[in-house]
Order: sequence, then structure tokens, then C-alpha cells
Amino acid sequence: MKHKILALIPARGGSKGIPGKNIMPIAGKPMIEYSIDAAKMSKLLNYIVVSTDSTEIAACARENEVEVIVRPSDIAGDESPIIDTINHAITILKEEKGFFPDIVVLLQPTSPLRNTNDIDCAIEQYLTGKFDSVISVCETEHSPYLCFTMFEEKLKPLFEKKISSSRRQDLPPTYRPNGAIYVSTPLLIKKYSGFISDNIGPYLMPVERSVDIDTSVDLLLAGLFFQKFQKKTE
Repeated sequence: MKHKILALIPARGGSKGIPGKNIMPIAGKPMIEYSIDAAKMSKLLNYIVVSTDSTEIAACARENEVEVIVRPSDIAGDESPIIDTINHAITILKEEKGFFPDIVVLLQPTSPLRNTNDIDCAIEQYLTGKFDSVISVCETEHSPYLCFTMFEEKLKPLFEKKISSSRRQDLPPTYRPNGAIYVSTPLLIKKYSGFISDNIGPYLMPVERSVDIDTSVDLLLAGLFFQKFQKKTE
């Protein structure tokens, strides 16, 4: 039986770091359109929704023939947890459209370099049934084993001296969530209040496609990577 798989693209209008971030142009088109386009080309997604409190973002989504769920202001603030947005979208789709997904794929618009193949591969990994959720990650650019914390105005190794004094090449690889793809079921998302459990499958992405745009520096970096990728295809 074919699974009902929802792609949810959450896009608030407000942003402290970059005003209007989600529709900020990158390489000639609004940032959110990269996530919309990648989702529309997927072989596995069968329902795509943008959740937003912004009329401008809603207009952009509708121009790209994607359904919009208007997000209430009480779950659209800087401190609003993403689980509230997910639950709201699922409720609206069930009550107003009669659609209840088997699987939810969260695609944050701040990861414009994530592509369709990434989405489908992450979903296929989840469909193996081995994991409660699948989250996209990339290898950390700098090992956390070499990091410090501050204590009484002094630097203190985050790990014991034996570890923090090791050569970088002798340390185990570490991975960070890159914010691009989150996959799970509505039931498990509700159970864990999100996608984090003790049984997470990693979908590994390269660092150059793992830019998560939060600052103007991230925006510049994403533009440089797009230029690099375009040159490869010319």
C-alpha cells in the first residue's frame, strides 16, 4: 500500500537575524522556492504544505502551486516550538481536507541546498522500518572533542584532558543535524514531542549542501555554493 507522505515546509514571516529571511533571494529566486521545488520533484511525497503567518510567504507558495496553512500568531513567535506547528498542520489537514499522513517530512526553507534526491533517500531510509525517525546530518567541521567551555572566566576543556589533547585525526568522527530533513510518523512525533528519540537514523549529507541559513554570513555562503554547483553543471 502506498504511504501517505506529507512534506511540511514551516516558514515564519519574522526573523531576528535576517528580516524576511524565508523569501530572501538567493541566486535569483526566493529562498523558500528551493524547498518547494525539491519537494515537488520528489517521487515519494504526495502532499506538500507551507505553514506560515506571512501573507508574502503565502503568496509565494501559492504562486508555486503549493497549499498554504495559515499559522496562528501564538505559535509563530521566535520561541514557538516546531512541534506546535507540526501538530497544527496535521490537525488542519485532517479536519479541513480529510488527509491524515502516515509519514511527516519536515523541510525547513533555511536549507536551500538540500535537493530532491536527499529528500527521497531520507524517506527510503525511514521506510526500512529500522528507526523512529530519520534526520539529515553532516560531519562536523570542527570536532567538539577539542572545544572548551568557560568557568570562572577561564577556559576549561569540554572533555577530559586526555581527549582534548588528542590529535584531530585520532578522534572519532562526529555529526551535527544540518536542519534540512526530518522524517517520522505523527504518532512518534507526538510521543517524543519532535524527532529526537533513542532510535534515530542518520541521513548523511555533504557539508557543502548543509548550509542552514540563520545569519547574513550563511546567506552569502549559500550563494557561493550555488555558484559553484551551477559551474559544475555548465
